[in-house]
Amino acid sequence: MGNKTNNEDLGHKASEHILGPNPVVGVPARDLISTARMVMRQTIKQPVHSMRHIGRLGMAVTDVMLGRSELSPSADDKRFVDPTWSQNPLYRRYMQTYLAWRKELNSWITSSNLPAQDVSRAQFVIALMTEAMSPTNTALNPAALKRFFETGGKSLMDGLTHLAKDIAHNGGMPSQVNMNAFEVGGNLATTKGSVIFRNEVLELIQYKPLTEEVFERPVLVVPPQINKFYVFDLSPEKSLARYLVNSHMQTFVVSWRNPTKSHREWGLSTYIEALKEAIDVVLEVTGSKDLSMLGACSGGITTVSLLGHYAALKEKKVHSFTLLVSVLDTELKTQVALFADERSIEAARRMSYQSGVLEGRDMARIFAWMRPNDLIWNYWVNNYLLGNEPPVFDILFWNNDTTRLPAALHGEFLELFKNNPLTRPGALEVCGTPIDLKQVKSDYFVIAGLNDHITPWEACYSSAQLLGGKCEFVLSSSGHIQSILNPPGNPKARFFTSGEMTGDAKHWLETATKQSDSWWQYWRDWLHARGGKRKAAPAVLGNDNHPALEPAPGTYVHER
Repeated sequence: MGNKTNNEDLGHKASEHILGPNPVVGVPARDLISTARMVMRQTIKQPVHSMRHIGRLGMAVTDVMLGRSELSPSADDKRFVDPTWSQNPLYRRYMQTYLAWRKELNSWITSSNLPAQDVSRAQFVIALMTEAMSPTNTALNPAALKRFFETGGKSLMDGLTHLAKDIAHNGGMPSQVNMNAFEVGGNLATTKGSVIFRNEVLELIQYKPLTEEVFERPVLVVPPQINKFYVFDLSPEKSLARYLVNSHMQTFVVSWRNPTKSHREWGLSTYIEALKEAIDVVLEVTGSKDLSMLGACSGGITTVSLLGHYAALKEKKVHSFTLLVSVLDTELKTQVALFADERSIEAARRMSYQSGVLEGRDMARIFAWMRPNDLIWNYWVNNYLLGNEPPVFDILFWNNDTTRLPAALHGEFLELFKNNPLTRPGALEVCGTPIDLKQVKSDYFVIAGLNDHITPWEACYSSAQLLGGKCEFVLSSSGHIQSILNPPGNPKARFFTSGEMTGDAKHWLETATKQSDSWWQYWRDWLHARGGKRKAAPAVLGNDNHPALEPAPGTYVHER
């Protein structure tokens, strides 16, 4: 029972920290190496400063050895929860020596005379090194030793077997999830529906209504181009698609194709033209003159670019829209952007153009090192030292079911990140029209995550102010992925609302109202108010021009 609980905790912890779909920029190896060299040079450049910290470390270690140290892990550091670390004198000294070394190393670099950006990069590299050298990652880990004796050595053999498999099949990275435990269309993405339209870029899925009446105005969900659409239709209890069809909404979801090298020239305009075709199909099938949209993460960038294009053409096909954890204003920097200078952005662009695509697998591997304890070393301990199987966790399966990004689109996302054109009228052009987001006058609903480290909520807040319509800004109490997967009934779920977006993000939060449970219900009511009249639910999916082609989740989602 204990192992099962630990396994579930490991999966939940990782799901809070997965970086999800973020096609901006990674951390080039040469930048890590040059930063490590800079750190080494700093010991010589500031010898007095360095000697002072070495002396302080010596005093701290002396206190540890004499049993006088009060050093202990932070409350959120779960690596040392085994009582042996605090109760056994040798293990306690081992842990405290490590904590003293890590603390002094960080203090040394933080108080150095390096520029702020270099200090941040150095802290990142030092964290990589110190987390890798944690005592919990060694064979002396007391939990691993206990497990070895409990299993008569079997845990060691199982761990070596897992290590061999990961070297052979997972690029040497510890597996985050048991990929054999799930099947898309089997125990994931099971909401009833059909593909009713397909072009070269996307499949359009219409879900079967679960109510006798539906609102006349349909909803179209636009997922990110990185990762697959079924984050909106995981298990039945976490499925936003199922929640919508249970809430009288005619629901359509885009499933993007997984591009190959032959699609290297697909850019933002390619995706928007494909989306325009899908919108026309939705309107024809439902008989509605306009629809509501939801765009998530990079799918939100695609959605607002389309809306800016429609505004330039005076098209009124979108009545209202929702942005979910989407950043349009890239001025606010995050850890993802720590190494995103001119040279590394150019190198990232050149690399994807040479290969034709940006591999989602490679991106996931890079980003795992940005949360090494939660996404690498926890699994190192679980899979190899304890010999446990990787967790069975649907969110992690989805996160590891990666897709590619065409070189042209990746290049355009990098340009968006570098030049921030959506903040300036006419600075971005798609499908032959300049984009001015202030001309997008539809009502819109924005969801951000309070603990989101990929698309920080403050950046989502400033992004929401770029558009010209009336905004309902909602702040979920969760992180990036958990903000999407937020079904009603979670006693821990909270969200913040406020009628007005006045002042900066901090002021907004100070004056906002905290509400319990999920934002899904609040959003449902907002959609209903803009859904038009109710009518009888359609008896069949599609229509004569666009009949059902195959059951959901379709073909494109299975492409590797």
